[in-house]
Amino acid sequence: MKKISKITVIVLSIITSAFHFSCGSAGEKKEAGLKNQTTKMDQKLDKITFGAGCFWCVEAVFQRVKGVKSVTSGYMGGKIKNPTYREVCSGLTGHAEVCQLAYDPKEVDVATLLEIFWQTHDPTTLNRQGADTGTQYRSAVFFHTPEQQQEAEAWKQKLNAQHVFPNPIVTEITPASEFYVAEDYHQNYFNENGTEPYCQIVIKPKMDKFLKAFKSKLN
Repeated sequence: MKKISKITVIVLSIITSAFHFSCGSAGEKKEAGLKNQTTKMDQKLDKITFGAGCFWCVEAVFQRVKGVKSVTSGYMGGKIKNPTYREVCSGLTGHAEVCQLAYDPKEVDVATLLEIFWQTHDPTTLNRQGADTGTQYRSAVFFHTPEQQQEAEAWKQKLNAQHVFPNPIVTEITPASEFYVAEDYHQNYFNENGTEPYCQIVIKPKMDKFLKAFKSKLN
């Protein structure tokens, strides 16, 4: 595991309080007529799935991490098959907005991915990130291997023990279930829509701090 000493400063500075802009309101208008599909990962790569609020933010962060070969926005942890964005946003399906990472373990280890995960969202707010509220925005690590589970639980325990956050971590650590790829317009969202208000006000400030804090981990 990595040392946690720098997290206190970085974590609290990265958390944004965007109370006037939400992922759901920004994207809902574009939903109609788009397909869902299940994803296929390269068998040579490992995968892990993170929920940390709006998947646009999570995707933008991990796309820039060295060793991460693909980041796919989608839905996991729910009770119906092939959910649409509108259905997930209702909060009734049980799905979380997530990003599934395919990464080369020879280039980046799971501890580094977890370090970035913990530092780029607020894991203490139950079912909420800024203005995005509901179970679909819950903090979650969906692990795919026992190693990922052990690392995630160790991070959570240590962060709580050191009182890095002012409140206890509520992040769900649970086995990965079926992953549904989100509609096409959700993919590569920040890169393609960086001038939109949500991207400029919510995502860009977080990205600027992330890029500064993790220079050595970037592509």
